[in-house]
Amino acid sequence: MAAKRILMLVGDYVEDYEVMVPFQMLLMVGHDVTAVCPGKKPGETVATAIHDFEGEQTYSEKRGHNFRLNGSFDLVDPASFDALVIPGGRAPEYLRLTPRVLEIVRHFADAKKPIAAVCHGAQLLTAAGVVKGKKISAYPACAAEVTLAGGEYIAASGTFDNAVVDGNFVTAPAWPAHPAWIKSLLDVLGTKIEL
Repeated sequence: MAAKRILMLVGDYVEDYEVMVPFQMLLMVGHDVTAVCPGKKPGETVATAIHDFEGEQTYSEKRGHNFRLNGSFDLVDPASFDALVIPGGRAPEYLRLTPRVLEIVRHFADAKKPIAAVCHGAQLLTAAGVVKGKKISAYPACAAEVTLAGGEYIAASGTFDNAVVDGNFVTAPAWPAHPAWIKSLLDVLGTKIEL
């Protein structure tokens, strides 16, 4: 298996599990993952948020960890990457206000390179205008955005552990879907794990 170069777009208050787990798992299987944030340099950190489902009508939010960036957003050449990963949390809400972020997302969509988005990560896909005609899963609060952007929203299972693959798009509703979401991304990447 040839290692793939994977770009991860993150920002302050990215969801803790949705950035840490995929970053570490993709490294574990041998891929090269570069995590970047507009306005920050390699070695700097973004604050994470922990979202949990504790019985209220929506998720709760607590301060998480500091996630260390290992790449420079200003130097990103999307053509040099094989795939894009977009974690959720609150970061996508403001990252979509950066035109260069949307240009990067469009590059991966236009080139039909794998794009994996989880939870609120779909906000970058809808803002970039790349979901028309695609089946997209996301946190339920993003359903209207997916539909208004021309995508077909696929609801979360009762346990939020489902992933959806539509061509080069791999999406999931929240971090409980990590096993299905990351496995689906590895399948789309052509990554084989021998047991």
